[in-house]
Amino acid sequence: MERIERLTPYILSWPEGVFPLGGDTLALGDFASVKPKWRVCDLGTGSGALLLLLARRAEGLALTGVEIHPASARTAQRNLERNGLPGEILCGDLRSAPLPAGGFDLVVSNPPYFPVGSGRSGGPARSEEDCSLDELCAAAGRLTKNAGRFALCHRPERLADVVCALRAHRLEPKRLKLAAHGPGCPPSLLLVEAVRQGRPGLKIEL
Repeated sequence: MERIERLTPYILSWPEGVFPLGGDTLALGDFASVKPKWRVCDLGTGSGALLLLLARRAEGLALTGVEIHPASARTAQRNLERNGLPGEILCGDLRSAPLPAGGFDLVVSNPPYFPVGSGRSGGPARSEEDCSLDELCAAAGRLTKNAGRFALCHRPERLADVVCALRAHRLEPKRLKLAAHGPGCPPSLLLVEAVRQGRPGLKIEL
């Protein structure tokens, strides 16, 4: 059965077995910096939801997604086409995707949260079996142009891992935000945006 969600002015749909739209993706779609006509790449795009969320914030984006699972890649391409958005979804491993180095103004990702062997898993889409955090940041560092941006969401308890992986690949954290399910709840989501070859200096946003 196909699920449908309205992301005004766009419509997102996805079949059973494709990672569903969630609050983490919505939060990242609002958090990431984006400007008209930017070249945007979503690593592990799933249904293509992040690309739609960014396209509704800025006109004329050049949209690219990379997705390892064929059913999800087909869904993302279909979502772009149904909404009249030009773009390309590559089905393959983001670690070796044939994309130009330094080719993007903005790279985004809602990646797997749990390392292999951690004893925790949110299912195949939430375990780092196919791609570790360091490998994700390496890919983002290669694809982001100098002074370009990489925005991702993750678990708050992995803040140190995220910062170390970003800096290891010349991505300097510049913006950070923590989100919770409600008042009085501990943070459940970490949002970070880094600038390639950026100067040190991190802004904590409320």
